[in-house]
Formats: sequence, C-alpha cells, structure tokens
Amino acid sequence: MENFIRPDFDEYFLKIASVVSERATCQRHHMGALAVSDRRILATGYNGAPAGLKDCLELGCLRNELGIPSGKRVEICRAVHAEQNVIIQAALHGVSIKGSTIYCTHSPCVLCAKMLCNAQIKRFVSFGRYNDDEFLTLFKEAGIQFELKNPPSGSITFLK
Repeated sequence: MENFIRPDFDEYFLKIASVVSERATCQRHHMGALAVSDRRILATGYNGAPAGLKDCLELGCLRNELGIPSGKRVEICRAVHAEQNVIIQAALHGVSIKGSTIYCTHSPCVLCAKMLCNAQIKRFVSFGRYNDDEFLTLFKEAGIQFELKNPPSGSITFLK
C-alpha cells in the first residue's frame, strides 16, 4: 500500500479514544478515555449522565442555560467525566489501572486529576486542552507524566 504510515501506539490509542468520545451525551465537549497497560485496553469511558439517567441530549445543558463558562462550576454538570468513567468501569470489572496510561481526548479537570492520582496511573496522554491547567501541579507532585500530542488522523485506512 503506497504512502501508508502505520500509526505509533500513542496515535493509535488516541484515535480509539476519539471514537469512544462519539458515545458522549454532553452538548459542550465529547470526551473519550482509555486506560491502557502493556498495549492492552483495560477500560474505556466517555462523558455523559450516570447510567440509566436522563442526559443532556434529552434534558438540555443546565450549564449552557445558566451561562457558566467551561472549566467553572463543574459540580453543576450532570455528566460523569470520561476519566471518571474509565476508573469506574475498571473497578466494576475488577481491573486495576495502577501503573497504566490514560489516553484521553482532553486534559483532565482538577477533580479527575485527583482521582487519577489516587488510581496511581503513571502517564496521561491527550491531544486536547481542557480550560483548566490545575491538574499539572497535582500530576507533577504525584509523578504522573503528562504528554500533549498532535490530534490523530481523522481517517482510517483499510486494505482493499
């Protein structure tokens, strides 16, 4: 196949996180996340209302209605963040994410960063920046490596 460039693992997992984000029900940001260890996906998560509850697609976005800017008053949002859902899904299925890498479409808010510190991840890789950089101080203190990459290609190459 001419001109085919095989993606490295970071691009590969960021592309998968992008696909996961398509399940999000948030009207502001579609976020997807993966926990990966030894090149194996342990859990996935996207942002949306708690399982079985009405979401923003059905009810509308309360933060938009109140004019709350991104990165502020996150407690008003009804969504569970993608990173939170990765941690929850791993826990529900008895999978430890200790020492793993989280691939996420955006950098974490400070609340998610605290949870990721407690989950003892080692690395966080993203291509998008959330409107809050408070996580950087926590990650540095916890020894979590943060890497901001270029967005992955939006196309998928199939052999014919």
